[in-house]
Amino acid sequence: MKSKYAYFVRALLCLTAILTPINAKAERIKDLTSIAGMRDNPLLGYGLVVGLDGTGDQTSQVGFTEQSLRSMLTQYGVTIPPDIKLQPKNVAAVSIHAVLPPFTKPGQTIDITVSSLGNSKSLRGGSLLMSPLRGADGEVYAIAQGNLAVGGLGIAGADGSSVSINVPSVGRIPNGASVERTVPNPFTDSKQVIFNLHQADFTTAHRVVEAINSYLDMSAAVALDAVSISVRAPKDLSQKVTFTGLLQELNVDPGQGSGKIIVNSRTGTIVIGSNVTVGPAAVTHGSLSVTITEDTLVNQPQPLSEGQTVVAPESKIAVTQEDSRMFELGRGTTLSEIVQAINNVGAAPGDLVAILEALKQAGALRAQLIII
Repeated sequence: MKSKYAYFVRALLCLTAILTPINAKAERIKDLTSIAGMRDNPLLGYGLVVGLDGTGDQTSQVGFTEQSLRSMLTQYGVTIPPDIKLQPKNVAAVSIHAVLPPFTKPGQTIDITVSSLGNSKSLRGGSLLMSPLRGADGEVYAIAQGNLAVGGLGIAGADGSSVSINVPSVGRIPNGASVERTVPNPFTDSKQVIFNLHQADFTTAHRVVEAINSYLDMSAAVALDAVSISVRAPKDLSQKVTFTGLLQELNVDPGQGSGKIIVNSRTGTIVIGSNVTVGPAAVTHGSLSVTITEDTLVNQPQPLSEGQTVVAPESKIAVTQEDSRMFELGRGTTLSEIVQAINNVGAAPGDLVAILEALKQAGALRAQLIII
């Protein structure tokens, strides 16, 4: 006899056409979270690109290209004496990297990126020979091969002048690798589906739990911490897939994050979050400019006085001070009021950082000041 929970899941799967009411401020669980175990897996490989138009590696300077070429030819029964130096100009050693998406099955293809490892000037027109792509565990998960598509262009003249557009030493091969192995995924065998929030927040985690339990009309979801929400799922894999898809479409009003001000010291970019407030404070802004000009004063003697010409330095100092205006920030001042007040005094981005730091030290800034 099947359990009450199994009957409920079957009934739930039959109601896929029922849509949850959409809140204007709500976001889907699919957009707020990712499912534990569903992640991309980086792959890396090494290979040779052949067929280049004289833009390959200079083997006299890049020894591993010649070594790789000898090793490849040996595998196909071609033996080259050690005293013979290989100096092909149409071969380049390259690194190959790709991303293996979750649930990718053998026989499917993925895109790859090929980058020169030696001193090859351009990979345009080259073909990548069959190369294995390995994961972090050292196992081969895909085989790469194909013709490169290079967006860059590099041209050199006999006098040494050259023109380069973009980066001709990097190319891509769409669908250039065939998947040979499946990455194990805990989604298939796990009894729970764990949703991980993109940003840790206890309020959002609580609201996701409430939304799921309210939709299922039972306590199937439990918040493990500020990031993870565990939901009991049906054992049948087909039902589990549909069950997860339904939950991802539920709408949740996410909690508001803490107030933050991000300052990029390199570019001068300043981003102020919506929850930033300021306590009572008064701010004045102004600048003092001191200009020093050095001139030379020449004194000539009177005619027939047998005097000497005297050269004396003359300094002129000018002090200019801009009119500074003071503005007052009341309790609970909002973001728009802060921006308007600072714009009224004409503060530059550098001055704005100084004002924010002073407010933070005075204890009037209700936000985290982060400088990157």
